[in-house]
Amino acid sequence: MNKAQLIEAVQKNLGGETSKRAASDALDAVLDSIAKGVKKGPVQLIGFGTFKPVTRKARTGRNPKTGAAMKIKASKTVRFVPSSALKKAL
Repeated sequence: MNKAQLIEAVQKNLGGETSKRAASDALDAVLDSIAKGVKKGPVQLIGFGTFKPVTRKARTGRNPKTGAAMKIKASKTVRFVPSSALKKAL
């Protein structure tokens, strides 16, 4: 499912009176709120899962083309942990 399909699904769930623009704005607001919230700490959505900020340590990697060793800098990323309800739905 891509973002356009997700917007259509949100529009259908909200009812026939809802426009695609309103569904798109609602989805964008939710995604922006999650992105801003995860900067401060974990964002937990009961019944769906938790978005956690994670720091990766610096490490040594290999260039796959040449095989030469290279340093990979430390970085920040987001890890998603699904809830048990979401796992059961699969």
